[in-house]
Amino acid sequence: MKQEALAARVGISQARLAAIEAGRGGGAPAEVWFALGEALGLYLRFEFGRDPQQELRDAAHLDVQELVARVAEPAGWKPEWESRSRNRWIDVRLEDRRQRRILIVECTNTLGDLGEAMRSSDHKVREAEQRAVAIGGEGASFAVGLVWVVRDTKANRQLVDRYARLLESRFTGSSVAWLKVLAVGGRMPSEPGLVWSDVRATRLFARRRAR
Repeated sequence: MKQEALAARVGISQARLAAIEAGRGGGAPAEVWFALGEALGLYLRFEFGRDPQQELRDAAHLDVQELVARVAEPAGWKPEWESRSRNRWIDVRLEDRRQRRILIVECTNTLGDLGEAMRSSDHKVREAEQRAVAIGGEGASFAVGLVWVVRDTKANRQLVDRYARLLESRFTGSSVAWLKVLAVGGRMPSEPGLVWSDVRATRLFARRRAR
């Protein structure tokens, strides 16, 4: 159908129809859109809802959590997302009942208050140790580990480099070993570790220690 004929059927000018076709129809009233649909034999529907293309507010954080769960499941870990720890929340708690172990994974999109984050992690580990005894039954209690997964952004790199000695005094576990534990399995290091996630949250890789 030519523009002139369609515009006449809808009751608008050809110039107005051309503007609508060019994507400048935001100001057209609903009656025009329904008339266009009727003239073209197309069903038109309006509805309210969140734009499915719009990112969730916590999408960046969720991407890292999803990456951890995706990497860890083949190694025998059972991931639990946003697990409750009294008045705190664990980003991803991994459990392996067969090998009797629990791993607290803190997923960090943007490093902020490092001291508070470390204290919060310590608190979660202590509570996990209590849970380990409770679910261990008459057998040996579950081993408990802690690993931070940090997005590899420029700002995070600068903070890790700036406070390298402080962080290395707490994250003494081998980053390479922790990667293996997450992705393949095996014995957990006895000390906490820190590994990187790439910016797009598609892979994990080890942290190199500061010289």
